[in-house]
Amino acid sequence: MQKIAIVRISEAGEGVCRRVEQAFGATLISRAEVAACWHQYEALVFVGAMGICVRTIAPLVEDKHTDPAVICIDSLGHHVIAVLSGHVGGANELARQMAAAIGGHEVITTQSDVAGLWALDTLGRRFGWTTLADDMQQAVIAFVNRRPTALLLDIRDEGTDYLEASLPQHVSMVSHVDEAKAGNAALLIVVSPKRYDPMEGILMVQYVPRVLTVGIGLAHEASPAQEVWRNIAAGIGRRFRLEAIGGIATADIKRQEPVVRLLQEEGYDVRFFSAEELSQVEVPSPSDVVSRHVGTPSVSEASAILASNHGTLLANKEKGPNYTFAIAIDPSRLRRGHIEIVGAGPGHPDLVSVRGRQWLERADLILYAGSLVPRRLTDCHKPGATVRSSADMALEEQCALMKDFYDRGKIIVRLHTGDPCIFGAIQEQMAFFDREGMSYHITPGISSFLAAAAELQSQFTIPERTQTIILTRGEGRTPMPEREKLHLLARSRSTMCIFLSAAIADDVERELLMEYPEDTPVAVCYRLTWPDQRIIRGQLKDLASMVRNNHLTLTTMLVVGEAIGNRKGLSELYNKHFTHLYRKGK
Repeated sequence: MQKIAIVRISEAGEGVCRRVEQAFGATLISRAEVAACWHQYEALVFVGAMGICVRTIAPLVEDKHTDPAVICIDSLGHHVIAVLSGHVGGANELARQMAAAIGGHEVITTQSDVAGLWALDTLGRRFGWTTLADDMQQAVIAFVNRRPTALLLDIRDEGTDYLEASLPQHVSMVSHVDEAKAGNAALLIVVSPKRYDPMEGILMVQYVPRVLTVGIGLAHEASPAQEVWRNIAAGIGRRFRLEAIGGIATADIKRQEPVVRLLQEEGYDVRFFSAEELSQVEVPSPSDVVSRHVGTPSVSEASAILASNHGTLLANKEKGPNYTFAIAIDPSRLRRGHIEIVGAGPGHPDLVSVRGRQWLERADLILYAGSLVPRRLTDCHKPGATVRSSADMALEEQCALMKDFYDRGKIIVRLHTGDPCIFGAIQEQMAFFDREGMSYHITPGISSFLAAAAELQSQFTIPERTQTIILTRGEGRTPMPEREKLHLLARSRSTMCIFLSAAIADDVERELLMEYPEDTPVAVCYRLTWPDQRIIRGQLKDLASMVRNNHLTLTTMLVVGEAIGNRKGLSELYNKHFTHLYRKGK
């Protein structure tokens, strides 16, 4: 927690002072103590008139990199104003937090915040990157004045995802510095572990993420340690920034080597692996000599790969007189294609998950199941994205299209109805992705059976009546396992949600009547949460006619069970079993 001081200007602000003190663990000081405490606190919060705040701090202000954050709150707590050190000192963010804590309104005047632009001077700190800039002030001026800006991203992490998702209109993505020159960019923003040299006529800000793992092999008692490390660092520095080193790895028999102790003293995280572990890693440059002396064909390459989560070598082994080194990166940090299988939910755009929506907004290709997913779910796509229905495409065509985008390093969203794991069509696609070594992940969605419960205003489980929900389908063209025939599942008389079965409603009704009473409540739910949603309630004996008379086929769910028509019974049960939760007079 930040070290914060509160300066109460008048007694009228006593209540605000107490709220800030309680929420942030702040210390109360007098106005007379401000000068003496100027560098003792990370933030000073004045409660009272803005004019008094300004006159108090004016003689003390020196540099935004060393001055504390200063905030002024009026005595009633209506306005929380970031006065000094907005970005670098953190006053803007603290003002937001304090406004939320005391119920006030933050007032922030920094140009980048007002315009909704990135805060270049604090972006690195926010995402754990090292910031390199010859002239940050001029870069910020160019950026907030919306001069043409190029963005070059060589890795993928939370920060680069944020930059892509919030790209201002005057910023263009590029894949090489030459594109920045060709596009007459005034500013180039780079997020990369690589070394980029300054370019004439173009301002540059580089953020260096700590994503590299360096594997090292050392001769016994390699020395002097400083010179050995200096030579290794020089070799790394020809292509990469040393600030990008996130960890170092070597064989465990090298724990006491002078170079290893030096690296640990300098704060590097050094990992050690046994010869047996290292020998299991396939490397491009095995060595018989190393194998004889260490018991493994590789130390530098193998340890770099292991320590980077079985990553990718960016630089194969390089040799020096008494050392070797190799450089690897965690595969999750590689900027490559990715496929996100997203559950679209039951149909309404508001019912896709927040994460799913974020993927849709980032995607270069959205391939959606057009016969089941409304196109309006894709309306949030970014400019220039390709949006394609797969309704008229064979599986081979779908996979070929996704691979084309993937091979170009693009983001693909495969959008499936409901939750992809429930009667989805993703198994064959994932088998293709696995064969091709493609990166993919699944974002779950809200299944239509949950939408059915919500729209029916029903709880599908009832104490002492039914505690099980069965999700299944009738036997149509796709055979059912013998043990999962509907009449066998129906023996439990649980709440049953039957997918993809409206076309065989007669068979479904016949099988269910073998176990459920004919007056069991049923609901035929058509296109749940879509604009033309229809729900028809009735009894099991009339299920087939309900479907047939309303001409329902696709996107129809059949729900069966006493839970969907048991509101009175449910209330009685809850009153009976949960009275201990209620107190008299409450």
